Amino acid sequence: MYRLSVQEFLTLISKGLKTPISLEEVFSKEIKISYLKRIDKVFEKGLHYYIDPKAPETSKEASVFFRKKNFATEDLNIGAIKIVNHFEELKLSLSAIAKLSNLKFKRKILKYSVNDNPQEVANTIRELLYPKFNPSRRDFLKALISKFAEHNILVFEFIETWNKKEKANIDGFFLKPNMIVLKRHQAFRREIFTLAHELGHYLLEEEEIEQLDYQTLAQKNLSKLERWCNDFAHYFLIGKYSKTIDILDKASANNDYHFDLIKTISDNTHLSQIALFTRLLFQNQISKSSYNNVKNELDEIFRKREENKEREKQRLKDHGIKQRGSVAKPIPSPLFISTIQTAFYEGVLNEYEVCKRLNIKPEKLEKYIQ
Repeated sequence: MYRLSVQEFLTLISKGLKTPISLEEVFSKEIKISYLKRIDKVFEKGLHYYIDPKAPETSKEASVFFRKKNFATEDLNIGAIKIVNHFEELKLSLSAIAKLSNLKFKRKILKYSVNDNPQEVANTIRELLYPKFNPSRRDFLKALISKFAEHNILVFEFIETWNKKEKANIDGFFLKPNMIVLKRHQAFRREIFTLAHELGHYLLEEEEIEQLDYQTLAQKNLSKLERWCNDFAHYFLIGKYSKTIDILDKASANNDYHFDLIKTISDNTHLSQIALFTRLLFQNQISKSSYNNVKNELDEIFRKREENKEREKQRLKDHGIKQRGSVAKPIPSPLFISTIQTAFYEGVLNEYEVCKRLNIKPEKLEKYIQ
């Protein structure tokens, strides 16, 4: 699953030791508990996992890494693989709960092909899944997740703390039959685009794990699959403004690169300005040099904004003003909540298990079950 060579594995578990752990000290009839703890620091399965006499599952049902060999992001790090593995296990758990609770996550949307026109598909799917537009990017993302839930598509977020040593080098992924997972970003626009892109994978029923970069939107050498999903995401989010983009004169310094119009479209679609300019580059509506000028200007605006935030933080700190910030929480899928509620009512889960799965305190339980 982790695609590590024996030597890479030994190097990982020997990190910080003067004398590296040898092959014989690990792959033998006996192993020191201290080494086992080092192994678990890498895989985080709990010590009981390694002493279980049952062999680990290596079937296609157990993991996407046994179903598929190559992914859009080829050099997935251990942090990414752990995240995918966590949600794969959650998916299997929910599948078992659904069966015991007589729930069926039947697909409500037709399966499409890369031979289908992504713009036409996007227009059709907008009718089903695009919520009322909300200028608040977080609220819009929340509404999207709720719309997806109505059509039996589970959407989860994962949040990584600032001090996590090895952050997952992915933005999102799709697991069959109906799970989409997103990495929480400071910029919700990026997360919204990732969700639309992974929806494309769901529609094609093609599993993928990937890191999305706006720069790749203009690449001509993308696989047919990735190009389709990018095009679908663009048309799904841009809606009626697609015609406005398509008839634009070539962006240049002479027309101020259509900055005002691009900002207006960005504000009304939650597609970032750089994503829109990258689309212009892909459609040959801006030169590469002009595109670089625009990108540098947008990067500078972002840099100054971040500097101002840091300056304000420091000012408050200097005046002894403590800043209170709540810990970020994932946006919950209504489909996930209703599944857990049904499992409780059917006697499949008890109150403790409901709290654990919904990550809530016991005193909050009454909000979810009655």
